[in-house]
Amino acid sequence: MLLESRIVPRHVLCLFAVLIAVLFAPGARAADLKVMISAGFFNVYKELGPAFEASTGHKLVTTRGPSIGDSPEAIPTRLARGEDADVVIMDGVGVDLLDKRELTRPGSRIQLAQSFIGMVVRAGQPKPDISTMDSLRKTLLAAKSIAYSDSSSGTYLSTVGFRKLGVADEIAGKTRKVPGPPSGEPVAAVVARGEAEIGFQQVAELMHVPGVDLAGTVPAEIQPPTYYVGALPKNSQHPEAAIALLNFLSSADAAAAIIKAGLKPLPAH
Repeated sequence: MLLESRIVPRHVLCLFAVLIAVLFAPGARAADLKVMISAGFFNVYKELGPAFEASTGHKLVTTRGPSIGDSPEAIPTRLARGEDADVVIMDGVGVDLLDKRELTRPGSRIQLAQSFIGMVVRAGQPKPDISTMDSLRKTLLAAKSIAYSDSSSGTYLSTVGFRKLGVADEIAGKTRKVPGPPSGEPVAAVVARGEAEIGFQQVAELMHVPGVDLAGTVPAEIQPPTYYVGALPKNSQHPEAAIALLNFLSSADAAAAIIKAGLKPLPAH
């Protein structure tokens, strides 16, 4: 009896090719790979991580924390106090700061995806127009309460964006900074409970939270170029496996998971 011929999709073959290259890379023995990661890229990592583990034999040991800040859980704080990590995946601004403090290996960074700051309202509520500086200014002044994250996007808005809009002083009494995972929560969760009328964070951190609707992204004038980046800390014990993971997450075949997570893929390096 003739067996039915099956055509394997090209993107599946490409993905297998990437994984085979990773598996047989020099020095790529199975390792417990310690990954520190912030919230924005976490959904991509969570979706693709099992395939990386199954194909390479490496085990991903994950620690979550904000990209910036001085909280005990923030990735810079963890590295500064000597916690071990083989690779960090976080906001590019956070990696810049790690570079300046000489906590990363020079030349090890790989850009993974581009991200955008967005705004949510509680599900079912009217979505204000925030497409222009003037419309966003009016939305902020009219809102009864405003939430933003304690990581890079919120830090940018509270120190730069709101001032560019000319509303920093007017809205100061109705803003709330929300600590993120692991001990905190997404800004969208606060909005979903009705504790804030509007909330700002990276779209990738907003769109998967139930009970909110995405109103849009902030205007280009206050939309900083934000990228999620992987890099190797100076104390990385498994650099070959760490680089293999970053190559896998930045490959063309990771694009579907990146788009699904609310991020923009970058050209494969």
